[in-house]
Amino acid sequence: MKKIDRRSFLSGSVAAAAAVTLPGSSAMAADKATAQEYYELRAYRIKNADKQKIIKGYFAKALIPALNRLGIDRVGVFEVDGGKDLTLWAIIPYKTLDQMTALNGKLAADKAYQAAAADFLVGSKQDPMYTRIESWLMKAFAGIPVMELPAETKAGKDRIFEIRVYESHNEDAARRKVHMFNNGEMQVMRDTKLAPVFFGETLIGNNVPNLTYMLSAPDMEAHKAHWKAFGGHPVWKKMRGMELYKGTVSKIYNYFLKPLKCSQI
Repeated sequence: MKKIDRRSFLSGSVAAAAAVTLPGSSAMAADKATAQEYYELRAYRIKNADKQKIIKGYFAKALIPALNRLGIDRVGVFEVDGGKDLTLWAIIPYKTLDQMTALNGKLAADKAYQAAAADFLVGSKQDPMYTRIESWLMKAFAGIPVMELPAETKAGKDRIFEIRVYESHNEDAARRKVHMFNNGEMQVMRDTKLAPVFFGETLIGNNVPNLTYMLSAPDMEAHKAHWKAFGGHPVWKKMRGMELYKGTVSKIYNYFLKPLKCSQI
């Protein structure tokens, strides 16, 4: 049997994948001039409702206004939709890594922030404001280089969000899954109204390699209907059967979130 050269195989498979998505491909192509954002996803782990209330106030009165003053907009803050989980989530978009690495110093020097954040900053070792803040640094996918705000956000209407995390068993599988999203799967999501907000390849965080993305909908009923349409879409069905994309995901987990009143997403 002739030995298959993996590089040649992948090259041919990539071409085949692109061929699948020719209809509407101009809409799917990333704008080469648009720089890919970076995202910091935070999970504030909280023990009780009183602390959660203080941190919600911190988001509204201190963190988001300070970030906006620094030119960082579209800051999303969320709580878990249903259940007893008190975790609060935040997604912060950065234009550059320098903007992110300079953040702590600029907040420390911002007197308005320090005053507004006073209640948040006073937690003692015996009674901390939160258990931990978990953080993931991601780079936006080429297919959606800049965060896209849902129509409901722009209209000030109710909405829900789903965060999905896809782990891969190795870096090659992770790259192929990113390719799958950039070359057809992401567009199918748009076409079936799953309304992607962002896609991020995790650069630093737990359980790498993985990717994280966020979807939106007016409510859970609509979201389920959109997923059903996605599952039956002919392009998705064809892509998932392609050899290039088989075995790319080893674990999937997700979170359903609802935005806080002060959220900009």
